[in-house]
Amino acid sequence: MGAHALDRDLAELAAAARAALVREIDASGAWAADPRWRAAFEAVPRHLFVPYYYVGVMGGYERRWGESRDRRTREKWVRGAYADAPLATRLRDGELVSSSSQPSLMAMMLAELRVRDGDRVLEIGAGTGYNAALLAHRLGDDRVTTVDLEPEITEAARRHLAAAGYHPVVVTGDGARGVPERAPFDRIIATCTLASVPTAWLAQCRPGARILSPLATGLIALTVRDAGHAEGRFLHTPAYFVPLRGADRPDEGPADLDALPRPARESELFRFLLALSRGSLEPREAYALWEREGQPRRERYGITVSGEREWAWLDDPEGPCAWPLR
Repeated sequence: MGAHALDRDLAELAAAARAALVREIDASGAWAADPRWRAAFEAVPRHLFVPYYYVGVMGGYERRWGESRDRRTREKWVRGAYADAPLATRLRDGELVSSSSQPSLMAMMLAELRVRDGDRVLEIGAGTGYNAALLAHRLGDDRVTTVDLEPEITEAARRHLAAAGYHPVVVTGDGARGVPERAPFDRIIATCTLASVPTAWLAQCRPGARILSPLATGLIALTVRDAGHAEGRFLHTPAYFVPLRGADRPDEGPADLDALPRPARESELFRFLLALSRGSLEPREAYALWEREGQPRRERYGITVSGEREWAWLDDPEGPCAWPLR
């Protein structure tokens, strides 16, 4: 029995689990900005996109898959596929290289993308193909392009999408370069963390386009003015994603925080500022700014792209609290 051909009892379990997941996302308010996404999550079967995944256990990871001979294991696989949790889908030398994001976070990001009927969307990071399927359900196959650097990831995404009945354009390539042959786009959504916003994306957007991407440990929403200019603020939510492969990766070296007060070291908001200002502000400088400005929340930070310059800022793009990202 293949993972795509569930027996009757497992199919019923999958349908019930999917309905429960939709209710959970609904209760969280994740798609409050655009409730039309509920229909996509009701229709797209997530288990088709995760025929196997890994769960953390003592000393490493345990593989769960839909073709296990043990029925209880297959039931665990189905239930896990519809948990509101991220799923590790690909490991390389013990390092996570691809995952299926937490569904409620996906729902919030899709709602914040603010798509309109007829929009053309580019997704950076194909992953399992599940997010592309949700987009294709809402907009239509021909309006959705998804790109990933790894051929094995894009090949698997195509299989999963076809099994679910969706056929958006899946491209193998460097997401930092976009997909110019499919441009122009009205929306770009990334499902991987950036160190800065690639200039190629702006050139492939229509004026007024919206870019939504993880950056540092947050989500930046940019409005594109033209091929050389974009600006926007961070959303309120934290976001942790696998880094974009093929682009310059952020400096991931540990910061020396021992001299800082414990509340700052343990504050998720302070760590966001550290990640956003890494390479420009020393931890002591970041702490002084954080305290002076009243421990600001994510929504007070933003990013501006102007030609070859890109900088992050607090409150005002032209204000005193700003630092370069590239």
